[in-house]
Amino acid sequence: MEEMEEELKCPVCGSFYREPIILPCSHNLCQACARNILVQTPESESPQSRRASGSAVSDYDYLDLDKMSLYSEADSGYGSYGGFASAPTTPCQKSPNGVRVFPPTAPPPPAALAPPPRNACLTCPQCHRSLVLDERGLRGFPRNRLLEGVIDRYQQGRAAALRCQLCEKAPKEAAVMCEQCDVFYCDPCRLRCHPPRGPLAKHRLVPPAQGRVSRRLSPRKISTCTDHELENHSMYCVQCKSPVCYQCLEEGKHSSHEVKALGAMWKLHKSQLSQALNGLSDRAKEAKEFLVQLRNMVQQIQENSVEFEACLVAQCDALIDALNRRKAQLLSRVNKEHEHKLKVVRDQISHCTVKLRQTTGLMEYCLEVIKENDPSGFLQISDALIRRVHLTEDQWGKGTLTPRMTTDFDLNLDNAPLLQSIHQLDFVQMKVSSPVPAPPILQLEECCTHNNSATLSWKQPPLSTVQVEGYILELDDGNGGQFREVYVGKETMCTVDGLHYNSTYSARVKAFNKTGVSPYSKTLVLQTSEDTQSEEQTLPFPVPLERSQLRRMSPFSSTLNLQPSFPGRSYFELRSSAHQLSLHSSLQSLNSAGCNFDIQGTPYSQLVAWFSFDPASAHADIIFSNDNLTVTCNSYDDRVVLGKTGFSKGLHYWELSIDRYDNHPDPAFGVARIDVLKDAMLGKDDKAWAMYVDNNRSWFMHNNSHTNRTEGGITKGATVGVLLDLTRRTLTFSINEDQQGPVAFENLEGLFFPAVSLNRNVQVTLHTGLPVPEFYTSRSTMP
Repeated sequence: MEEMEEELKCPVCGSFYREPIILPCSHNLCQACARNILVQTPESESPQSRRASGSAVSDYDYLDLDKMSLYSEADSGYGSYGGFASAPTTPCQKSPNGVRVFPPTAPPPPAALAPPPRNACLTCPQCHRSLVLDERGLRGFPRNRLLEGVIDRYQQGRAAALRCQLCEKAPKEAAVMCEQCDVFYCDPCRLRCHPPRGPLAKHRLVPPAQGRVSRRLSPRKISTCTDHELENHSMYCVQCKSPVCYQCLEEGKHSSHEVKALGAMWKLHKSQLSQALNGLSDRAKEAKEFLVQLRNMVQQIQENSVEFEACLVAQCDALIDALNRRKAQLLSRVNKEHEHKLKVVRDQISHCTVKLRQTTGLMEYCLEVIKENDPSGFLQISDALIRRVHLTEDQWGKGTLTPRMTTDFDLNLDNAPLLQSIHQLDFVQMKVSSPVPAPPILQLEECCTHNNSATLSWKQPPLSTVQVEGYILELDDGNGGQFREVYVGKETMCTVDGLHYNSTYSARVKAFNKTGVSPYSKTLVLQTSEDTQSEEQTLPFPVPLERSQLRRMSPFSSTLNLQPSFPGRSYFELRSSAHQLSLHSSLQSLNSAGCNFDIQGTPYSQLVAWFSFDPASAHADIIFSNDNLTVTCNSYDDRVVLGKTGFSKGLHYWELSIDRYDNHPDPAFGVARIDVLKDAMLGKDDKAWAMYVDNNRSWFMHNNSHTNRTEGGITKGATVGVLLDLTRRTLTFSINEDQQGPVAFENLEGLFFPAVSLNRNVQVTLHTGLPVPEFYTSRSTMP
């Protein structure tokens, strides 16, 4: 019952309705409140005149008004528009419910239902519809007697508890009421005076509140017609949707309307209201169940939070325990080093002490011998003493006076990776947060072929809101064979070069994100051009005219940035011979994307790759520009940067042009493992093979071993070439296209990354996808 209270309160005064009237918009108002919000409006400011003149509407201009004409037949004849007399508009105030209240300019007349001034306007505070009253004023609105009855029963139900009528002393609170006896009983009196047997067993016992309502419920009042106050409502006008009397049907405006019996319509509307309440009851039941679910979620969240916090504390404690164990192990090593140093120093102290005592004894003995005055006796032992003195002196000179141990501890704790891991320690979202992407759409108007190249373009469906992290493009082999991946990346356009002439290829694309991979798009069939040259000719080396465009458009460099969910990196390998040009694709877990051409008709085999420098693995002092193709450094110390591509087979050649060279530094060029030292010159450790060069000469260096000094250095504008032949397992260098020194390194095996070390005095630019230099091709053709 308490939830119903807001339905029983006036929107203006905030109290229970008193003498409520029904507005044509079906909302209710207290009759007194309706008088309070009446507005006297001159004819020039009436809703009709405002609409006709198109003047601006004020803050309380009936809010677009949805203006209801009380004069029309559809408005049940409750009022009509009359003339307006000029009167100033009264200022508005605020009701307890925040509704604008327009107090009358003059005190209301004494009579409760005295009509307001003729030119009055009333705006519903709930739907803001404007109503213009006729000469009857508020009497033109029917009184809601049903609402009055509901309020009366509600207020009675909230009254003080009823007392038992049969208790002799201190009446107790009544528990039931017998409708037949019309008596309120407490539980003891009911058992004693109204037992549930015999004739009393048929009596109906109800709760006290319900019994009080039924006792005090007065007979149903018969509502009267608003137009004919002496007549009761007997019929229902279907068109006006209001009860009417028989005089309204005979002489009123309802005479031509369709009417039905009041009782029949009463039952029909009750049935309709009951059916509507059934649906609303279901929604209310679902809402209650939903609230229970939410309350259970609150409890579950609290429990899960406590459990998760305990788990987090346990995990952090486990990390701290592991760190403490490792700390104990490292301290043990330090203690061992400490004991070792002390033992060595103490042994040396003991040894030096013994030798010093022997030396001191020898010296004192020699001094005493020198004091003797017997020449013959002195000469007998002098030679032996001289030899002993020289021998003792030589013993002191062979590093005896050099400490065998330093005071420094040559132990440097490498805690940077661990600190980085601690800083990156974070929660991983385990649940799927987004669905799988929709299949991409190939844009046919942008897909085309040119000679033996094909350009494909695609996009996401227009209405798709799922986040996409990248796309996978697949092509067949031109003979209806299996599809193979040729591109993985974020771009939505890709150009594939080096296809068969006069061949038909099928292409398809799919999208992916962290959740998974989408279905394939529709398959697109592409036809390449006919070859205008003889297939018997040796194919020229395919160097693109515009590398920057290829880097953006082709899959060969775009696939360098693969997503973490794809461990492999795809690349092309185009094989050319006198009679065939075949395309195939493969995955290499450590090889970056590249366009690889294996020209088998020549005396050597080269895998050509387009790549750039890798910011992810470079030292923090390295500065990148030009799409990561140009690098320099902000430190005077040497810093290492690697290429994105790792090589484990084939022949590879790339060049580095010297853009800036100041103060004669020693940059180093070569190849390295992925875990090479990044804060030292390339070649200082055993993870790099390099040539470092100044303005006059160069050296090869590996594991801090310097070999093969060669005359000839670099200046600004020079070009350093690096040729890695993993077929022959050799590394060769060149300066300005001339070989620098002999073959630098041999017997190379494993995975190698292009590498450079430089400082702030040097800036270089990387050039890739180049043919093998002539000095190497000529050497390859030698018998």
